[in-house]
Amino acid sequence: MGNVAVLGAGAWGTALSTVLARLGQNVGLWVYEQEIASRINTDHVNPVYLPEVTLPDNITAHTDIPNAISGAEFVYFSVPSQFARQIITALAGHLADRIVVIMTKGIEHSTLSLMSELFSECTSDLDPARLAVISGPSFAQEAAANMPSAVVVASESRQTVTRIQQMFQGSNLRLYGSSDVIGVQIGGSAKNVIAIAAGMSDGLGYGHNARAALITRGAVEIARLGLAMGARRETFAGLAGIGDLVLTCTGDLSRNRTVGLRMARGERLDDICKNMCQVAEGVPNAQCFNELRLRHAIEMPITEQVNAILYENKSPGDTVKDLMARELKPE
Repeated sequence: MGNVAVLGAGAWGTALSTVLARLGQNVGLWVYEQEIASRINTDHVNPVYLPEVTLPDNITAHTDIPNAISGAEFVYFSVPSQFARQIITALAGHLADRIVVIMTKGIEHSTLSLMSELFSECTSDLDPARLAVISGPSFAQEAAANMPSAVVVASESRQTVTRIQQMFQGSNLRLYGSSDVIGVQIGGSAKNVIAIAAGMSDGLGYGHNARAALITRGAVEIARLGLAMGARRETFAGLAGIGDLVLTCTGDLSRNRTVGLRMARGERLDDICKNMCQVAEGVPNAQCFNELRLRHAIEMPITEQVNAILYENKSPGDTVKDLMARELKPE
């Protein structure tokens, strides 16, 4: 088998490295923290982000990007969105003849750019036909534990999609193909905001009816924005849309749902974020998607209210009253 690189040693980057390594790939894993890199190389464990999993010994951690990607035809990008531009800029000039697979589920806060748009802006040596995105319902802990999962890989090149699908054959991570690069990214990012709302609803004890309503109407909001940005409607009825939304809104492993739960119990957002070892992308992205709804002049009432709670000190209880009192309209 060949060499692959994974940039970002959070839970999902580490989990994907594990899946690939078990398939026989030699994985170069770029790690920001020297301490974690040393533990991965000596003890085969990521003690912060995936401590319960023993990592295969054909994963080698690096703290410099050139060494991590050396000899790799495939580069999997799993860097939190707020750090993405810095790392993508460092990759510029090193991507010729490589296939880049984006796994980050977020958009850049300052520019509202999708990760694929950042790669286009910051690199000149990456052929768009060699760029892909992966998204779908996939908790890292379950993927690393070899539990069955299914996600979507999207690229404008059918050949690129097929090559990435083939790479995972023989594992419990099944990849479905798509050409909707925009829709897959929007579905994977916007659902985090709805998951915060679902967590708040659960934390306030509003029950299953309320959660089901949030998921359903949240799916409508996400599709509405996706269509305005050039995505295809069917994407939001699949794994990268409703599939990921349901998982993130209901699963106890969801970081974004956890943020909502804790806020409903009275904790401050700053304290929650400081105590989380991983990024809950829905927190910064709530502002992003609120701005995108204004830019595209579309209604996204749940997103609007989550942003008001996070950044305008609105109470979750008042939010529910406002959502329920909205003007009556057809579904």
